[in-house]
Amino acid sequence: MFPLQPPGPPGPPGGTLPSHGPPPGPSGGPSSVSPLPSMAVVSQTSPGQSLELPSFTCPRRPNVGTDGRPIMLRANHFEIQMPRGYLHHYDVTITPDKCPRKVNREITETMVQANSKIFGTQKPVFDGRKNMYTKDDLPIGKDKVEFEVTLPGEGKDRVFRLALKWVAKVSLYALEDALQGVSRTIPPETIQALDVVMRHLPSMTYTPVGRSFFSSPDGYYHPLGGGREVWFGFHQSVRPSQWKMMLNIDVSATAFYKAQAVIDFMCEVLESRDVHEQRKPLTDSQRVKFTKEIKGLKIEITHCGSMRRKYRVCNVTRRPAQLQSFPLQLENGQTVECTVAKYFLDKYKNKLR
Repeated sequence: MFPLQPPGPPGPPGGTLPSHGPPPGPSGGPSSVSPLPSMAVVSQTSPGQSLELPSFTCPRRPNVGTDGRPIMLRANHFEIQMPRGYLHHYDVTITPDKCPRKVNREITETMVQANSKIFGTQKPVFDGRKNMYTKDDLPIGKDKVEFEVTLPGEGKDRVFRLALKWVAKVSLYALEDALQGVSRTIPPETIQALDVVMRHLPSMTYTPVGRSFFSSPDGYYHPLGGGREVWFGFHQSVRPSQWKMMLNIDVSATAFYKAQAVIDFMCEVLESRDVHEQRKPLTDSQRVKFTKEIKGLKIEITHCGSMRRKYRVCNVTRRPAQLQSFPLQLENGQTVECTVAKYFLDKYKNKLR
């Protein structure tokens, strides 16, 4: 997520709500309208530590039934053709940390493309946080190796440091033995590795929210009111079954904020058909209602041409733009009081609505 913006000159004259984020629920987290099956929680590891995953021992089947007649079933489980061999687990540390998973994936993908001597033709998979897996071991040994990655930014490039360290070798043979009944213990580290493998490409293609993936509406439109709409997608998880590994896929739906101008969003929240109906400044009740909806959201400015920066909304002022003023420093060093409306009219030739 983008960091909170420090209080500077009051907000931009107009913007759009990006459509890639679900609205917060009652406690501030994503809100989903789709019941999903319970899923196992996979913990992450740091270098030198073992995976802290719950172990599960399958009970032996007493016998194979012979009564009854076989029937065909259609299920949302699909067989995974699992290769034989090993996967190599690496720990990833990105500085500065606390970047969104999407940014972390961009950093890792840029690092892989820029270091072909190390990765060759390998296509590593990454969970967006700490865990990377490759088919063959990398020629970096078991010591930590650091890379410097530069991503193009708005105005200036962003520089990150990425540290890569070998953690363990994950055996696919152990999982195969468990599926065939040779072993009664399902190796959780192998299940985690396969889950990251199966989630890597959808995470690069769709918009991930929790354990589900969504794409923008195409051919349908389901508004929910208040500037929100329904996006449909799918949930997936890797599950062991008897004799084979399965991929469970379920349909999913959740609410997203619509991509629209902030003024149009305000009209939807205040249930006003058009901004021209609001000829006076917002009343206290309107301002409180609108603040609850927009505070904390990210907006994308539209008044700087191709430079489309994003800012997080901190609050909504009591005064309108024609009265709200701030100290403006002129080129000669003098500081004067200037209203928001006058500032955007003088600098951007933009008359605020």
